[in-house]
Amino acid sequence: MNTIISIKGLSVSYERKRVLTNIFLEIEAGKLHGVVGPNGAGKSTLFKAILGLIDADAGKITFEGEEIEDVRKKVVYVPQKDDVDWNFPATVFDIVLMGRFPYRKFYQRLTREDKKIAMDALVDVGMDGFKDRQIGELSGGQQQRVFLARALCQEATVFLLDEPFVGVDVTTENKIIEILKRLANEGKTLLVVHHDLSKVHEYFDRIILLNQRLIAYGDTNSAFTEENIAKAYGGQLTILHKT
Repeated sequence: MNTIISIKGLSVSYERKRVLTNIFLEIEAGKLHGVVGPNGAGKSTLFKAILGLIDADAGKITFEGEEIEDVRKKVVYVPQKDDVDWNFPATVFDIVLMGRFPYRKFYQRLTREDKKIAMDALVDVGMDGFKDRQIGELSGGQQQRVFLARALCQEATVFLLDEPFVGVDVTTENKIIEILKRLANEGKTLLVVHHDLSKVHEYFDRIILLNQRLIAYGDTNSAFTEENIAKAYGGQLTILHKT
């Protein structure tokens, strides 16, 4: 297995309450991974720990042997919609251009090539016709496409997307998963927090099943079993509709 992210003994607490306990993961490169578990399972916390945005109680996370600070521009994060200020006075094009900031020093202007990359990303997600709109004027699905475009604009190797399908229409969901699968085929590594269990087999190559500890990780067909789902969800899971 070609490991790109190595997580060894990760434990994280919030206000003395343990959220993640002793997580060991060797995340395979070039795959589309679903991160699945009940509310409060620590899925978003896992992402923030990978990104170095929160302090861990214990453990070590490396990217092909390097620390996050040494590879940050290769890692892109698409947060939950609730974590975004939609009143921020920026156009769609401004937001997407932010994906180029890691490649420029503070005093450097964005180049014509940066702007072309941003425009190509908007075309890719079907939002080029909205480039001059303020981000808060868009629908939920359109907003999610814009943030995916910003991620594409960064030209990263690792993509972390926290519930990208929440509040979007079917057309947008299909477009997003089409792009994510294409990126995986191009050798990118994608981790996606997801809550619709009925789509897991259709969407993901690998599955990370969490409930404060690691329940299972591996090929979706072998790891996403009824037994492992029951371990993760316990009493929260009543019916799993198989597709």
